[in-house]
Amino acid sequence: MNLNKAQKKKIVVGLSGGVDSSVTALLLKQQGYEVTGLFMKNWEDDDTDEYCSSKQDLIDAVSVADKIGIDIEAVNFSKEYKDRVFANFLSEYQAGRTPNPDILCNAEIKFKAFLDHAMGMGADLIATGHYAQVRENPLQPGKFQLLKADDGSKDQSYFLYRLNQAQLSKTLFPLGQHLKREVREIARSAGLINAEKKDSTGICFIGERPFQEFLSKYLPREPGDMKTPEGKLVGRHEGLMYYTLGQRQGLKIGGSRESNGEPWFVAGKDMEKNELIVVQGHEHPLLLNDGLKAGQLHWISEENPTTNWVYAAKTRYRQPDAPCEVDRISSDEVEIKFGQKQWAITPGQSAVVYESNVCLGGGIITGAL
Repeated sequence: MNLNKAQKKKIVVGLSGGVDSSVTALLLKQQGYEVTGLFMKNWEDDDTDEYCSSKQDLIDAVSVADKIGIDIEAVNFSKEYKDRVFANFLSEYQAGRTPNPDILCNAEIKFKAFLDHAMGMGADLIATGHYAQVRENPLQPGKFQLLKADDGSKDQSYFLYRLNQAQLSKTLFPLGQHLKREVREIARSAGLINAEKKDSTGICFIGERPFQEFLSKYLPREPGDMKTPEGKLVGRHEGLMYYTLGQRQGLKIGGSRESNGEPWFVAGKDMEKNELIVVQGHEHPLLLNDGLKAGQLHWISEENPTTNWVYAAKTRYRQPDAPCEVDRISSDEVEIKFGQKQWAITPGQSAVVYESNVCLGGGIITGAL
């Protein structure tokens, strides 16, 4: 961007205390923007140093702001997070599905509550340390596209697919054209305190604690039988909400002579009978599907993908793009059919559709085909 143009713009950067958001603020400051940092606190329940690093993160964010030479403000979005994200998280698990709260957090907190707050501060734009890109559609002036990051191993467009035109028009992702190793080198060269800080993983409100321990504080345990598709009892589960399709770890059942000791995987849930269905072998037919149905659709361009056109889709974050066709079956439901069978398609997760490096949008998986 032209330096004189940048100097006229006030931009608020979501400073998390991590290296990515810190370098984001640094780059924008160097480009001539009037930069302010905003630290978001999104969780208060059981917010201890043992499980959630928010206190240290705030210290790091303040240190970086001081080093860069920008103002920083802290804002508490805990109520908004609990109402808009965590309530959905619990209801989905209670229904036997596996939600992705990071996607909802982006749509409802980082690019809604945060965006609104920043606009109230007089900002022209906001920026975050996400690895993604935004551009004005070259074929549709005034419309914006969400693109994958240049660093394919760090691309986070999957988590951003529910952003809308208004949000994208006010957002910059300065790291979209940088490799992760470049970002750390920029931080080292600038003497930022968090240049070597480990990337955060998972959801802050769970942290490193056992998932079952956390969830049992909010939802009652309902143990039940663990059975094969043929009805053979092979173990007991702690509660259907604690398991996700394709899960291998934590089942506490060994192999058997009949199956040559192949590992067990979760293949389904019978909510009425409170039974967990398990199978042996990674390539078991019940773990492989030709397609899926998805609802709660969101298309970034506000237009549905063309029927019978080959796109690519992901049904989970760490997954290669899979060629597919998208068929609209109602105003808010599609069928996505893949060229090759997909493994452990999981209700509650998101199916995100791409055309080359452009993220078109997607929906919440309701079932496999």
